[in-house]
Parts: sequence; structure tokens; C-alpha cells
Amino acid sequence: MSASMTVKEAQSSGVLYIVPTPIGNLTDISERAISTLQQVDAIAAEDTRHSRPLMQHLGVKTKMFALHEHNEGQQLQTIVQQLEQGQSLALISDAGTPLISDPGYLIVRECRQQGIKVVALPGACAITTALSGAGLATDRFTFEGFLAAKPQQRKKQLRELSQEQRTLVFYESPHRILHTLADIDSDFDSERPLVLARELTKQFETYLHGTASELLARLQSDPNQQRGEMVLMISGYKPATDSAGEIPVRVQQALKLLSEELPLKRAAAICATLFEARKNSLYQWGLKNLNK
Repeated sequence: MSASMTVKEAQSSGVLYIVPTPIGNLTDISERAISTLQQVDAIAAEDTRHSRPLMQHLGVKTKMFALHEHNEGQQLQTIVQQLEQGQSLALISDAGTPLISDPGYLIVRECRQQGIKVVALPGACAITTALSGAGLATDRFTFEGFLAAKPQQRKKQLRELSQEQRTLVFYESPHRILHTLADIDSDFDSERPLVLARELTKQFETYLHGTASELLARLQSDPNQQRGEMVLMISGYKPATDSAGEIPVRVQQALKLLSEELPLKRAAAICATLFEARKNSLYQWGLKNLNK
């Protein structure tokens, strides 16, 4: 929306506005976002009960209706019809930028297919906020959303990502963070740097740095660090200088035999001691060549 065009003036064509809201600090919302929320005909909110206090704080009196993962398909045609009739709508999530691990994808896709204008406003996002303050490489990263809640599925996801060379970014919940860190400690090399960002932009904002085992110990000793919204980041995998051909066959065979009875990380540690080899090189070779 240009400075010379208000939401009301854009109504003749119908516009869907994607409007970010604060992830914690209520002052982290732009003037453009507030103006848009005030001028649209209606606001589609992930949870109207959650968003209403924010709207009251901002002085926004625009009517709201619920749009969440359970009713997005049902609301789709109604929303498209309203836009086709020239109404302007704003889409917001509970916090941050809509559609990032939040509903709205179906609506935006349908609007694009129907030629309805979609305007996405810049604003708060936990992913970029966490990355910018983490001290990990940000030239290449991959956002994986929430890991699976079931242990076996979560372990499978982590094993598949263990050799991803881009920085890994996850959302995680307080009641699963200990299990997730334990799984990372089990399936990733032991020296991989991690950063856990908690309660971003809020009073108790915290960045915790360390390996998976170090962070796990820190959280276990201080339950307060297990609370709040979390972004977990893992430094990208750096291939070992040793190639598979440089690991002697007898060491490979010993690692294979041990890994049949022990976790791969433990087996690699024992082989490293017995053969005076690099534990991380053995571990990475095992991840690549052994079926665990």
C-alpha cells in the first residue's frame, strides 16, 4: 500500500493484507500495520480471544472473525467472495508474521489463483529475531518448524537432518525441550554448537549457548529456563576432513560391530580410544555408512 493510497481507496479491487503482530513487546508493531488494521473491513485472527486485548491496546475496533487450522478450508470460499466483492481483509496470527508455522496458506494461494491482490507487510518474526542474535551462520539456514511430538518420529527427523550443512532452526515447546535436546545429543556430533532463544522481546529474553549436552544440563538444573516460547538453532554440519577411505577397514569393522550393540555415539567413542582416531570422524562415517 503506497503512501498515496489508503486501504479504503484500494477496496474497489479487494485486497488481502498479511499483517504481522508483536511476538512479545507490544511496541514492536509498525504504524503501517496499525493503520491497516484500523481501515480494513474485517480481521481474520487465529484466535480472536488472544488477539482482542492487542486490538484494544492499539485502539483498533475493526470486527474480527476466527481463521485457524481447523476451519481454514471451510472459510476459504467465504473469504474469497468477500474480497471479490471489494472488501478489504487483514490476516493476523497469534503472534509474529502470519503463515510462518501458522494457518493462512490456503487463503493466500486461492487469492493468488483468483487474481486477488495480496499485500504482505514486513514485521516481527521469531525466526529472524532469534537468528540475528544467535551468533550462528545466517548466510544459509533452513526452518524446520516444530519437530514431531512422538519420540520415534522426532528421532528420525533429527537423524535425517544431522548432516545438513545449513543452520537449522526449530520452534520448540517447553514440555518437549528436554527430550529434544537429549535426542540431539544422541544423534548429532557432540561438539555441534546450539543456541536456545527464549521469550524473545519479553522481560526474560534469554539466549543460551552450548552443545546439546551442555544446554540439557543447564535446563535440568534451572527449571525456569524450560519456560516460555522457544527457538532452537543448531550450527550446520561441517564435513570431517577424513574421508571414508582414510578410516582403516579394521576400524570400520570394529565400529560396525560395536554399533550393533551400542548407540553409535558410544561406539564411535570406544573406537576412537582403541585406535587413536577422531571420534567425530568415526561418528560421521557411521551416520553415513551404517544403518541405524
